[in-house]
This record gives sequence, C-alpha cells and structure tokens, in this order.
Amino acid sequence: MGKRDGSDEAYVVGLCNEVLGETALTQHRFDWLLGDAGSGGRRIKLPVDAYWAGHQLVVEYREVQHDQPVPHFDKPDRLTVSGVHRGEQRALYDARRESEIPAHGLRLVVIRPADLDADSRGRLRRNREADIAALRKILARDSDEDRVTDAFRTWLLTQGWTPVAPADRWTDIEAVRGSERLICEAKGRTSEKGIDADIAYGQLLRRMTADTPDVRYALVVPSSSVKAAERVPARVRRLLRIDLYEVTDDSQVRHLPASPL
Repeated sequence: MGKRDGSDEAYVVGLCNEVLGETALTQHRFDWLLGDAGSGGRRIKLPVDAYWAGHQLVVEYREVQHDQPVPHFDKPDRLTVSGVHRGEQRALYDARRESEIPAHGLRLVVIRPADLDADSRGRLRRNREADIAALRKILARDSDEDRVTDAFRTWLLTQGWTPVAPADRWTDIEAVRGSERLICEAKGRTSEKGIDADIAYGQLLRRMTADTPDVRYALVVPSSSVKAAERVPARVRRLLRIDLYEVTDDSQVRHLPASPL
C-alpha cells in the first residue's frame, strides 16, 4: 500500500468515486497546468488530487496546511524555485489551479476537512454516511439542468459509454461506445415545460449532420417534463433516431423507448 492510500485525501476521493459512479485519475497532470521554472528553465506539470474525465471534474482536497501556516509543511527556512518558501508556493500553485482549471473547461471543486466530519485539528473522523451525504451536496451543481446532466453522464458510464468533448460546443453531452455516437440535449425542471421541450427538439434537429445509424440523439428530461417531451409522436422520434430519457427526482435514469411500429 502506498503512503497516500490510507490518507484522508484517498478516503475522500474514494467516496467521490462512489457518488460520481466513476473512478478518478489521481495525481493527474495536465500539459497546461505548470509550476514555475527552475534554474534550468524546466517547468514541472502540477498534479491535481483527482480528475474524473467523464464528468470533466477536478477535486482538490485541501488539508489545514493549505489555509494556515504549518511549519512542518511550509519549511520557512528553505526557498523554492518560486523564490518563496513552500507555504507561499503552495498558495501560489493553489491559485493557479483555481484559475487554469476552469479556463480549460473543467469544473473545479475544493473540499476542506471542515466540509466533512472532522476534529478540531482537521483530521477526518471518517463518518462514512455523513461524509457521503455532505459530498453529494458539495459535488452537486447549481441548476436542475446540471443535476439532470450529471445524473445522465454517470448513467452513461455504467452503460459502457465514454463521454467526449462535443463537436458542437452547445451540445450538453456527447458520448461514444465502439462505433456508436450519442448526441444529447438535457433540460432541467422548468415552468415552461412545453416550450423547453420544443426548443430541445429544435436544438437536436440542428445537430443532425450525420446520416448514419451509428449516430443517435437523446433528449434527457426530468420526470416533470416527460409528458411534454412525449408530445412529439413516437414514430417521429424513431425516424429521427431520438431516444427519450427520464431523470427522476432522486437522479435515477430511465430509458423511455418508443413503442414499435
């Protein structure tokens, strides 16, 4: 077992894996996230604690030394390549992560011991039930459309799909599985269910540029919008290769197949 395997960071990342339904790449390094240049001009790639490619999400677990001076970690008598001691460099690199990660289209979530069940020294008590409940809220996004999108993305991963960067930047989710490709439009709870469903179908129609059965389309809606989405006749949805998916209030996904001809 590596020295990090029993750490609070590893514990938190493991719980996030459960919540997200995807296994993180830990200590992942992006080509564009770089430290300061050393004497030879070389710049190392800065690691992130955890990266979920399917969710386009980075999580940083920041223990107490990230927010307050800790001589053991800061080594104030020793300068780094940044010309400051390690504590100041840590703050500098944390700020760099906070600016560069969102700038490259990824979501960054910072988790601290105080967000979970921790003692006064910032050590986690590892109250698994309470910590998972807290992480569900922390990892949730602001809008219901975000909730629907995240739930569907997680479901796709369980079905063997791999989310990829959309060819059209306005597409909510695009995923591949073997030779198949799925292009998805997601909607959240809304007071204008019919209008939003009509808009979503129009957005899918504009993306129908590939005339091949390997490319399908999906409309993903919350339970409250299913009836509005089903106003487009099933035979039309079949002809256009549009699948309808429901995301329930507890974020479960249901495929609503059109009845056969």
